[in-house]
Amino acid sequence: MTVTGDNFVGTRKSAQGGQTFRAFDPVANAALDPEFHSATEAEVDSAVQLAEEAFQVYRRKSGKERAAFLVKIAEEIEALGDALINRCHQETGLPLARLQSERGRTTGQLRMFADLISEGSWVDARIETALPDRQPIPKPDLRSMLIALGPVGVFGASNFPLAFSVAGGDTASALAAGCTVVCKAHPSHPGTSELVAGAILRAAEKTGMPNGVFSLLHGPGPEVGLAIVRHPLIQAIGFTGSFGGGKALFDEAAKRPVPIPVYAEMGSINPVFILPDAQNSKAEELSNMVSASVTLGVGQFCTNPGILVTQSGRTVSEFEKLLAKKIEACPAGPMLSPGIKKNYESGLDNLKRQPDVELLSQGKADGVNTAGVPHVLRTSVKNFLSNHELGKEVFGPSTLIVASETREDLLEVAKAMDGQLTATLIGTPEELPNYADLVNVLERKVGRLIVNGLPTGVEVCHAMVHGGPFPATTDSRSTSVGTAAILRFARAVCYQGFPQSLLPDELKDGNPLSIWRLVNGQRTKS
Repeated sequence: MTVTGDNFVGTRKSAQGGQTFRAFDPVANAALDPEFHSATEAEVDSAVQLAEEAFQVYRRKSGKERAAFLVKIAEEIEALGDALINRCHQETGLPLARLQSERGRTTGQLRMFADLISEGSWVDARIETALPDRQPIPKPDLRSMLIALGPVGVFGASNFPLAFSVAGGDTASALAAGCTVVCKAHPSHPGTSELVAGAILRAAEKTGMPNGVFSLLHGPGPEVGLAIVRHPLIQAIGFTGSFGGGKALFDEAAKRPVPIPVYAEMGSINPVFILPDAQNSKAEELSNMVSASVTLGVGQFCTNPGILVTQSGRTVSEFEKLLAKKIEACPAGPMLSPGIKKNYESGLDNLKRQPDVELLSQGKADGVNTAGVPHVLRTSVKNFLSNHELGKEVFGPSTLIVASETREDLLEVAKAMDGQLTATLIGTPEELPNYADLVNVLERKVGRLIVNGLPTGVEVCHAMVHGGPFPATTDSRSTSVGTAAILRFARAVCYQGFPQSLLPDELKDGNPLSIWRLVNGQRTKS
């Protein structure tokens, strides 16, 4: 497959913009061909206008028709074979095995959403039949269900070039809901984005979807993304990335004459609370687990454990010594881009400058310009609570030990935490029940609570919640992973007094789609 550097306005390739940029190979430290053309405002407008026209057709497609489209996208991505994996490896430096696994996750979640909408009960159909003889006033016939919002803007993420990018969870859930998508490719992997966009468009053609159901736009800076958010026909935004980027989109959407929801997943420090019995009895095992999690993917996960809250007081514990030793032995690895490495080193330098922060150890540099060196630092609870700088995310392979002296210290740290994607408790079966109050605090702070695991694995399934209170996300009620992600791109509509001929199939008498519905307060397929 040849990468051309064009935008896709529906099925039409377009390169009107004079501004160009190139992808960058972080391992070879070299720019890649071809040049990519940044989309113009006219191209953004054309893509969104086409998405609105396509939405009028696409929203009427049945769940089974949309499901066939999603399955075909998965097949077309798989058909790209090594061409996709090799280009993605060039643009990100991520290992081939990691990318093959991520491709499987991408196609797997497309098929998961296909199964969901093919079955159809996700629309939450509710029926209250009329009671014309009710006194003192009759009860009308009322029926409601979820319907698609409209054209959605999706932003590709830097750290997951497949699973959170062009055909990732935001696109998959939006298309599943019946929305059309205008995607802003991430400038760190534009060639990968173009290849996947081509797969989506081929799938659309083969399954009879309208032109404009999907478009892809390039741009190295914020201009294209802001133009998408500002367009009056865009009805929602899906974003995974930095706090600064997500908050800027959120603020821009709020300033529109008609504000729209922005579902931005913006990162997290993912505190890990290590309880004393586990810390003392499993020091070797825990140090292996934590060092592997901190350095996984060169720390470039939004679920990277950035804070370890221990109960070791002023004396460095055996667990902490072992962790420092393992981190010291970890080699540096190439980060996704020079910009990400620069931000990582800036964040580390900021931590090191803070009073009463001790560097326990750091890994080995390997001479690669974009390499991120693992670090483990240490401070006290008192210092952490008094210095807001210590609670900022450092996106990369580092963690900060916050050493507490008492059980109450753990609660104080938890209460002081901003919203997070995850929080973890590591403890023995005997001590965990004694920390129910810590769980109660953390329930209000995070989207996912973990016991005796680590947060860097995010299972793609129906029960997953990958979200959390601000500033982890801009909407704590949402998730960007799992089938509940579809709810972000739908809204409820109630139909009162409708004849059967005008009702959607999901709400008709006789239940022609055989879905689960709430009928007069009872869950039934009747």
